Amino acid sequence: MRLSLPLAALFVVNVLAQAGGVSPDERALAKFIDDHHTEAVALLEKAVNINSGTGNLAGVRAVGQLFKTEFDALGFKTTWIDGAAFQRAGHLVADHPGSGPRVLLIGHLDTVFELDSPFQKFTRGTGDVASGPGIIDMKGGDVVILQALKALKATGALTSMNIVVVMTGDEEDGGRPLSIARAALVDAAKGATYAIGFENGDSNIAHAVSARRGIQSWELRVKSKTGHSSQVFTADAGNGAIFEAARILNTFREKLGSEPHLTFNPGVIGGGTTAEFDSKTATVKSFGKTNVIAAEAVVTGDMRALTVEQFTKTRAAMEAIVKSAQSATTSATITFGEGYPPLSPTTGNDALLATFNKASEDLGLGTVTAVSPDRAGAADVSFIGGQVKSVIDAVGMKGGDDHSPAEHADLSSLAIQAKRAAVTLLRLSKK
Repeated sequence: MRLSLPLAALFVVNVLAQAGGVSPDERALAKFIDDHHTEAVALLEKAVNINSGTGNLAGVRAVGQLFKTEFDALGFKTTWIDGAAFQRAGHLVADHPGSGPRVLLIGHLDTVFELDSPFQKFTRGTGDVASGPGIIDMKGGDVVILQALKALKATGALTSMNIVVVMTGDEEDGGRPLSIARAALVDAAKGATYAIGFENGDSNIAHAVSARRGIQSWELRVKSKTGHSSQVFTADAGNGAIFEAARILNTFREKLGSEPHLTFNPGVIGGGTTAEFDSKTATVKSFGKTNVIAAEAVVTGDMRALTVEQFTKTRAAMEAIVKSAQSATTSATITFGEGYPPLSPTTGNDALLATFNKASEDLGLGTVTAVSPDRAGAADVSFIGGQVKSVIDAVGMKGGDDHSPAEHADLSSLAIQAKRAAVTLLRLSKK
C-alpha cells in the first residue's frame, strides 16, 4: 500500500490545521470525523458483509437499503430507481436541495464478487488493515461520502447545501442499454456545477483523477475461401481467415500503437472452419482441421481513448485498415459496441482538484495531484463529464488488490478522505 499518513496523524490534524488556513468550522468537521471513526468502520463492515455482486440483485438492493437509511437520517430525499429496464438491481439517489451550487457525489453499490465467490466477509487484520469484497471498490468510498455529510450535518453546514448523491448498482457490469442504465446519473447531473466520484483510483492517497479514458468494445470478423491446406498462399486459395485476422491486428499495432493515451486490446480470438463468438460468456466455439484452410476468424477486444475525438479518429483508422483487407478470397468487417465515454481533461476539472488539494494541505494531510489518465480506467463519472464543468474522481478509501480475493483497505484513509471531502464541500458551498 502507498499511503502517506498513518492513523495516528488523524488525531493531530487539529493542531496542524491551526497553522494553516482552516477555519473553526472546518476544524469542527475534522474533529467530528475523528470522534466517529469507529462508527464509520462499523458501517463499512456491515456493508462489506452483504454480498452485492452485480448479478446478485437482492444483495445490491440490500446495500442500497442500508445506505438509504443513513441518507434518510441526514434529511435527504431518497429514491430507489428500479433496474428492470436494464436487467440490473437499480440505483440509489439521495437529494438534498439547497441554495448553494449543485454538487453531485457518485458512488456504487455493487462489487465484482458474486454469490459463488469464496471471498465474502470483512476481516480485520493487523493495525489499520482490513480486507473484504468491495472494501475499496467501492463500499469504502460510499462510507467516505456519508462520513463527510454526517460531519457537515453535525456542524450545521449541511442545512443550506445543494447536494445530490447517486450510488449506481451496476458499475462493475453496466446494464444495457447504457443510455437507460445511466439515465438516473445523467439526470442527477443536470444543473450541477461540480461532480466528485469516490472510487479508489490507483490507491495512492496523494492522487486523484481529473481525466479518465473511455472504453469501447470492438469485434473483427474475417471470412476467407477455404480448401486444402496444401494450396494456402496461392492466388486461388488465399491466406485463410486466421492469417488475415492476424495481419489486420498487426496493422492496427503498427499504425496506431504509438499514439498517446490510446490502447486497443484483442482479448479473445478464435478461428477455423467455423468460429462462433458468444458475447454473454465471452467464449469462442471453433472447429477446424490442420489440413483445411481456415474459413472464419473472430476477434473481440476493447479500445480506450482520452477524448471523443480520439475515439472517432481511431474507429475511422481501424475501419480503413479492415476495408483494405478485402480481396477476391477474403472479406472482413469490424463493428463497435456500446461503451463508456471518456472524462476528458478540462480547466474546470483542474480547478476542482486544486480546491480539493488546498483543503488537504490546509488540514495538514498532504498534497493531492492528478494521476495519469493512463492509470485511470473507465468509471461512472465519465457519463456526466460532458455536462458538468468541474469533475474529479478517485477520492475514496485507499488500499490495494481490488477485484481480487486479496482486496484490502487502510482504514485510516477513510477518515483522511472524509475530512478532505467535507472541507471541500463546505468551501464549494460558499463559492
